[in-house]
Amino acid sequence: MQLFYNPNISENDVNFSFDKDESRHIAKVLRKTIGETLHITNGNGWLFEAEITLADQKHCNVSILSKSLQPKREYRLHLAVAPTKMNDRYEWFLEKATEIGVTTITPIICDRSERKVVKIERFEKIIQSAMKQSLQCYLPKLNTPVAFKDFINKDFNSHMFIAHCEETDKTSLKSQLKPGSDVTILIGPEGDFSVKEIEMALQHHYIPVTLGETRLRTETAAIAASHSVAFLNE
Repeated sequence: MQLFYNPNISENDVNFSFDKDESRHIAKVLRKTIGETLHITNGNGWLFEAEITLADQKHCNVSILSKSLQPKREYRLHLAVAPTKMNDRYEWFLEKATEIGVTTITPIICDRSERKVVKIERFEKIIQSAMKQSLQCYLPKLNTPVAFKDFINKDFNSHMFIAHCEETDKTSLKSQLKPGSDVTILIGPEGDFSVKEIEMALQHHYIPVTLGETRLRTETAAIAASHSVAFLNE
């Protein structure tokens, strides 16, 4: 099944028209014709089955045949991850975390962050593509970048963890996780969180954790953390 994404389609729609760019992609690139079936999601959990009624490069129209609201996961995973120096590494993380099942992603700017400006629009497209590729109907929320000190002042009503490399008392993440629980995990930049940031996180009731015995890159640590949560909840 090939999944299309359009945030404007509603569960109340009987017919739907794609914009010019998507119409061109459907009619010219994919060569879809009248009578063929498309599967569409709006990223809010709805899956639509639709029949093409007009296959034009400027106006591709469909008639909704059926719709269903897909079940949500029993947990919510919020990853707060510092942008990596190389953009492609962070983009890889966004793609894989979406495939695995992240709910929310927040780029956090830390004391040792080498990259403090990110391309949110490009990140959004990568997440959308990964959602479609993995046939999911819930689009992860991508927040705008925020300073570390501002992020930890927020209350997320979840189990909160900070993964860092300092030689202090830590416990393994997997030993702290509980099925069905909402989780927020902090992952630092290449140079790790500063001692001050770790202390601030502990003061805000974040639990210090380790993701294993080896030192991981930022993007690898984020994927390891997300997979641990997803695996526990299978």
